[in-house]
Amino acid sequence: MINQEYLLQQVEQLKKSEPRLRTRNLAERLEISEAELISLYVGQHVTRLQGDWKELLKALKDMGYVMALTRNEHCVHERKGVYDNITFYEGSHNMGVAVNPDIDLRFFMNEWVYAFAVEMERPKGPKLYAFQFFNSRGEAVHKVYSTPKSDLEAYHRIVDAYKAAEQEPIADIDKSPYPESEEKPDSEIDVEGFQQAWRDLKDTHHFFGMLKKFGVSRTQALRLAPEGFCESLDNQSVVRMLETAAQREVPIMCFLHSRGCVQIHTGPVKNLKVFGDWYNVMDPKFNLHLNMNAVCESWIVRKPTEDGVVTSLELFDQDGQLIVYFFGARKPGIPELESWRKVLTDIQLQNETITAI
Repeated sequence: MINQEYLLQQVEQLKKSEPRLRTRNLAERLEISEAELISLYVGQHVTRLQGDWKELLKALKDMGYVMALTRNEHCVHERKGVYDNITFYEGSHNMGVAVNPDIDLRFFMNEWVYAFAVEMERPKGPKLYAFQFFNSRGEAVHKVYSTPKSDLEAYHRIVDAYKAAEQEPIADIDKSPYPESEEKPDSEIDVEGFQQAWRDLKDTHHFFGMLKKFGVSRTQALRLAPEGFCESLDNQSVVRMLETAAQREVPIMCFLHSRGCVQIHTGPVKNLKVFGDWYNVMDPKFNLHLNMNAVCESWIVRKPTEDGVVTSLELFDQDGQLIVYFFGARKPGIPELESWRKVLTDIQLQNETITAI
């Protein structure tokens, strides 16, 4: 059971000594989950929610222009737009999609357990109004924030509709560790069959199923890929890619996963900034914040499809977990942009030059 009074005192002390600490980092310092920390303020500026999260997500359309935020440990993806065209599918995976030019999401609803409405005061600017969703371990899967263009009356209607009967802090968080996944030795992999399956791919969405079929991890797959399908790059390649795409006005796609959501940006990038260890895209509709210290592997990856080869730049952390990945802007049925291939070819040549020095 959480000692609410003690933890609130600890939070205030940390905020005074380190005012720039964000909620996620505060929770880590206190050795509790972010959801548990948020729930300490239920009855103040936080409202605990209950009900059907699928219907709540559909109701967000009424708020109009908002900011969607999905993050993992090393990267934050923020995209502004309107929640619309949301569809959920039957089946054990409990998946859904929001397919729009701006708010483009893939939902894995089995991970969506807790939700809160949060009102946030800011030193500058108007108060922020947010919906925040968490999994059973209290990890954030997705967040939605108001913008100056949002309909706040709609926000409050949604809060009232989904307000939980019991406004209490979380007391039943899942503390069990995630099961460890051991990588099979290369000698136990059907490498020839795996490489042929890669060559025979027809759709990028079949890639994960292929990995599962042959029992290979994602980074192991890149090492064992057919010749010419993958190249390892230095970990500054993502910076060169973004800068080159910005200079040449090549539209990209940027994918980021939490455990319960995939968020996608499609379009140009322009305003690129470095703040400490973080490399940032700071555009009006799209922000990306990438911790460069966490990037341990960078790969160019090519996958055959019915529309031709599709090429990505993929970044991984020290545990082989995918941080963020990039494609050229495209839609099914349309071949990959030659301008995007040229960007990756050029950063690959730059990588070879740097490696040779």
